[in-house]
Amino acid sequence: MAAIDYDNFQYYTFDDYQHWEDRWELIDGVAYAMSPAPYPKHQRVALRIVKELGNNLSCSNKECEFYISPIDWKINENTVVQPDVALFCEEPLEQFFSKTPPIVVEVLSKATALKDVTTKKDLYEREGVAFYVIVEPHTEIADIYKLTEGKYQHIGKYTREDRWEFRLSDECGSAIDFSKVF
Repeated sequence: MAAIDYDNFQYYTFDDYQHWEDRWELIDGVAYAMSPAPYPKHQRVALRIVKELGNNLSCSNKECEFYISPIDWKINENTVVQPDVALFCEEPLEQFFSKTPPIVVEVLSKATALKDVTTKKDLYEREGVAFYVIVEPHTEIADIYKLTEGKYQHIGKYTREDRWEFRLSDECGSAIDFSKVF
């Protein structure tokens, strides 16, 4: 079996990304389609998560707000992602956010699950996202990861019987009651 010739891959930049139709993500220059559209259950769970986290948000920084996809987080000229739910603590000057969100939630779908649990998990860890939550809407399980000394530690698996509090600092945090999500 021949080795993959990575030199022949097509790599893109943010300038390319801005001209594409439909929904895409760009990770280290590699384009990922965000289609087909997610199942209604995916959307319902994502909406409930953003409502629950938003209702429980308490931050002294009034720029901190939860957003739901599609919203762009431009990490650099070769990487732009659209987390399902993210806490951004900045007033964007462009049509995208540029600062690392302290909380990111990805709701798995068939089209993006592998990327969410591998490529994006590694990306979020590398970029310093304090909490990464991976939600499987059909089994109704959420995995919570906390960044500790630059590496994600698996905090645990959470179901509709559980609640979790995100402590970002003495001045900022939120909570999620999974019985209101699933």
